[in-house]
Amino acid sequence: MGEGLLYRLYRRRILGEIEGLAKPQHVAMILDGNRRWAKARALQSSAHGHRAGADKIHEFLTWCEDQGISVVTLYLLSADNLSARATAELNDLADIIESLADQLSRFSNWRVKHVGQADGLPSHLRETLAGAAERSSRNSGLHINLAVGYGGRAEISDAVSRMVREHQARGGTLEDLPDAISVPEIAKHLYTVGQPDPDLVIRTSGEQRLSDFMLWQSAHSEFYFVEALGPDLREIDFLRALRDFGRRQRRYGM
Repeated sequence: MGEGLLYRLYRRRILGEIEGLAKPQHVAMILDGNRRWAKARALQSSAHGHRAGADKIHEFLTWCEDQGISVVTLYLLSADNLSARATAELNDLADIIESLADQLSRFSNWRVKHVGQADGLPSHLRETLAGAAERSSRNSGLHINLAVGYGGRAEISDAVSRMVREHQARGGTLEDLPDAISVPEIAKHLYTVGQPDPDLVIRTSGEQRLSDFMLWQSAHSEFYFVEALGPDLREIDFLRALRDFGRRQRRYGM
């Protein structure tokens, strides 16, 4: 759908307003509302909404790249979804995510990484995510984390488990283990090790909750909630989020 004159003028105005403001280095996105989008249009299945949401993701990533953002994390499928969603919907989602991951890994100079537990995913989806990561591993452009089979609490649990195993492998004992546990040490074992924490977390569809997303990394993040359903997200919604972020005085305490 073409953009009207008023939309273009308003977009130009917001771009002017965010010029010179601080911008996030890492944006985390919960693109929510795909099923409601499909239901509101009386479409046959929620898969139509998930496909529309996947199409929007590519747009969203180009907006991020245009604004100089270097890392984007996309919450595509939670660990809870794997047990809560119907099999048919999960199969549709796996196919949609496979297609998206493959396309993103072949686009421009983008780098794709899977974050989440691979064990509970269908084998073909695991293989596609691994292939996308390998194919794009030498790229130096926008870094895209695909959170698939992801849970924030599970990530922290995995990080602590890996830390303890490494401590044991180095000859550490149970007695000196407490001294080895620290915030920086746990952070070294997260899925996003080596990346900046998200400065800004955006969620669409009007919901105002994290849903077990990046619980550790978002400790000091700014949050922005958009009323639009995921497939209806517009560039001006994103630019308004950046404007709001740039105008906030960030505090790292209470």
